[in-house]
Amino acid sequence: MKRTPTLAQDEPPEAAEIIVADSSEFPKPGDSFVRSFARGLAVLRSFGADAQAQTLSEVAERAGLTRAGARRILLTLLSLGYVVAEGRLFRLTPKVLELGFAYLTSQPVWTQAQPVMETLVEELRQSSSAAVLDGNEIVYVLRIPAHKIMSINLGVGSRLPADSTSMGRVLLAGLAPEQLRERIGGMKLVAHTPNTIVDPEQLLAAIEQVRIQGWSLVQEELEPGLVSMAAPIYDHAGRVVAAINISGHVRTSSPAHLLQVCLPKLLAAAAKINMLMGARK
Repeated sequence: MKRTPTLAQDEPPEAAEIIVADSSEFPKPGDSFVRSFARGLAVLRSFGADAQAQTLSEVAERAGLTRAGARRILLTLLSLGYVVAEGRLFRLTPKVLELGFAYLTSQPVWTQAQPVMETLVEELRQSSSAAVLDGNEIVYVLRIPAHKIMSINLGVGSRLPADSTSMGRVLLAGLAPEQLRERIGGMKLVAHTPNTIVDPEQLLAAIEQVRIQGWSLVQEELEPGLVSMAAPIYDHAGRVVAAINISGHVRTSSPAHLLQVCLPKLLAAAAKINMLMGARK
């Protein structure tokens, strides 16, 4: 007979302290907000590359919940098959992928865009990706690798800071000016390399240049040696909803080469995807 783990018994005595949730993180309860659902999502988001397996106390701390609240949510996720218990540790199961693929399959344009990006990769021998903006980060929705150029292992669902990536700056350039200034003001700008722009006014100026020219080139701001160029993807109303890029290493893809050889092909690929989306631009 299969037994449901009793989470409280799996915890050592020293982990019995209560972690108080920060109520400011969630809107006030109401007809349009289900707090328990928001807490469930917080538990799922608490797992990641740096927390692949967690104890109850660790989940509670990372999700900003009490141990009792985290326990109830973990038991629910366990019964639904989204997490698995291994002694005191909990891990996500592959079933969680259903949640992400539901988004991807609801955006059929990426199925149509993939052959366009594959042709681009073939022609330029550069990796190509597509991403959308989520808060202060970009989220990869499609990636066609040519060869490994980053120490970060990127794939669908990967997140990178919007401020120091070419796709991020294209997506930020699509925001209204007052919205952009507010977004930049709330960012913690980190110097990933000596080239990273960490001054908010300089970053705003760089993004304004991207808006004017219609593309972005970022050289060694996220990682030494990495250079990338991105172009916007529009929806039928002319709003920037995604970005595609090409990326390579400065040894083989100098900025001059990207501008002279790669930029026209990148913009042509973006135009094809925009046509598939019925974009106004």
